Amino acid sequence: MPIEITSTLGWGLLGLAPLLIYIVLVFRDVDILAATAICVVIGAVLSHQTLVSFGAALSNSMSSFLALVGLIIMLGRGLGEVLNATKVSHTIVYRIIHGIGVDTEKKAMLGIMAACLVIVGLLGTMAGGNAIIAPIVLPVAAAVGLSRSTVSVIFQAVGEEALILGPFTPPVITLLGLTKLGYGEMLLYVSGPVALITLAVTWQMIQRIQQNTRESNRYQQPEQTEQFEPSPRSRRATLVFAISFLAAVVYGIAVKAPTSFVIVIMLGLSVITGLVGGLKFEEILRLVIKGMAGNVGLFLLFLLLDPFIFFVDKAGGFAALTALIKPMMEIGGKPAIVITGGFLGAFGISGATVATIKLLHEMFSPLLARHGVSMLAWALALVVATRVNNFVFPGANMVSSLGFAESVDMKSMLRNGWVVAACQLTFLIAFSLLFA
Repeated sequence: MPIEITSTLGWGLLGLAPLLIYIVLVFRDVDILAATAICVVIGAVLSHQTLVSFGAALSNSMSSFLALVGLIIMLGRGLGEVLNATKVSHTIVYRIIHGIGVDTEKKAMLGIMAACLVIVGLLGTMAGGNAIIAPIVLPVAAAVGLSRSTVSVIFQAVGEEALILGPFTPPVITLLGLTKLGYGEMLLYVSGPVALITLAVTWQMIQRIQQNTRESNRYQQPEQTEQFEPSPRSRRATLVFAISFLAAVVYGIAVKAPTSFVIVIMLGLSVITGLVGGLKFEEILRLVIKGMAGNVGLFLLFLLLDPFIFFVDKAGGFAALTALIKPMMEIGGKPAIVITGGFLGAFGISGATVATIKLLHEMFSPLLARHGVSMLAWALALVVATRVNNFVFPGANMVSSLGFAESVDMKSMLRNGWVVAACQLTFLIAFSLLFA
């Protein structure tokens, strides 16, 4: 019997090969879509899929939760195109910056942080949000003497937290769908505290970074950067967008709307804002399609992730992993499960945030159910895992933030990232010990 159990465990661990290969490929900078496609094929072979069953798995993924999230992300990109065309995004940034009355370094820091938090939180993408913000805030930063290093750290640190605060961002939608938590509950106990810790630490860090780089890494030619002045039409469109967005959030929370409700919101906001912003209905649809086309690769990635996870599970990978770490979990109990999940995601799994959240949740689901782990604690582990990974490794978000800030000071980015990561992981450990 022991031999049989060992043999079964060994074959099950072999079923984890696609996941391990996926991690290696991603960390070797292989394109995430290509890495996923390769691992799906390996998983199909290990789980003894035929061409017919493989096709059925791909077909079933069209109706999966990840496919729904992928569609929402595409629609969000489409909404972003409409907000950009109507200058609503630009107007929001302008209002924030001038509303604060920027005339000192600290006011400029606050203004850029607020603009980044709002725009990235609304659009659900760091690259898209910072691309809109940068041309407007860089002249402000230059005028008061902020360094490129300071601005780049703000772009990344605040953008990362905006992605876990916005009600319709991909990580939030995925997190709520998997854990079944309410948005208000998640915001109050999970994303809110993590964001507060990050912003507080970053605020202290950028004071020091600004002091050290004020003269060595300053902006030289701010006059070459785009200036923006809202028009009456863009102001009206912004007001209508803000009212509609808030109404949608309140209604969604009140009726406990499912994830699919976001599809209606994205399309509705695109049409309403576009029409008020002076666009024709045909133009709005073209902009939405243009934006969606930019995320087709991501949508395909999410379609492949569902059979990827299914094949690993079918091959016994997750069951073997559970059996392997069960003794450790038994000793450490619920806190050990939460902390292990958080650290594994932070340092062991890299790639798309939604993919990481889904993979971790599937890997630990049996343990979560068996031990009755608090979903609040587990949601915190998922959030911290994906945030820490982006802060400690120089990935796409970090590099793009450097680019938008016109900086090459990776050292300051990593210095802030590691301090933030240490504080987030400390919070995860304390929360797990108290509430898991």
